[in-house]
Amino acid sequence: MSVVRSKICGITRVEDALAAVEAGADAIGLVFYAKSPRAVTVQQARSIINAMPPFVTTVGLFVDASRCELGEILDAVSLDLLQFHGDESPESCEGYHRPYIKALRVKPGDDIAAQVALYKNASGVLLDTYVPGIPGGTGEAFDWELVPEGLSKPIILAGGLTAENVAQAVARVRPYAVDVSGGVEAAKGIKDAQKIRAFMQAVRAA
Repeated sequence: MSVVRSKICGITRVEDALAAVEAGADAIGLVFYAKSPRAVTVQQARSIINAMPPFVTTVGLFVDASRCELGEILDAVSLDLLQFHGDESPESCEGYHRPYIKALRVKPGDDIAAQVALYKNASGVLLDTYVPGIPGGTGEAFDWELVPEGLSKPIILAGGLTAENVAQAVARVRPYAVDVSGGVEAAKGIKDAQKIRAFMQAVRAA
């Protein structure tokens, strides 16, 4: 079985980013969405990225950002990958000279395969929990049985993952990667190094 990759999202501090890397995370996520309790400024993002060693992917998360806003951030911050977590169309995710992933919020009745197929130029698709009015970071898991097999893009599984349930999630969905934020926190935006280590150990053991 292939190795499941991992991303620790909602990083706001250098020490949390380093704890994620030390635990073996493949990527860290920086939230550029002012309404999120995990939002970072350009200055915070620069400090975190500058502290990263090689071969760790830095991901910028955006929610329905304007092209102007997103362009200004990309001019100021060196991001490897873009994550679109709002209602962005396939066209609005492109043209930034960066690979991207598109987040889809899953609820019963969704045709996930059709939604995934719309984003044909995405590097992957992230599946998160649908909660009305909240674009992500809900801390709630969705029904993994809703995820069909044989999707056309690599799947990143998110939504309510913790060290206690991630092995079960991986066994059911067989995702390319898992993405955690609230499940490894001491408080919103503040990570817990011990929880990160426990989560990563559970991913490796899955």
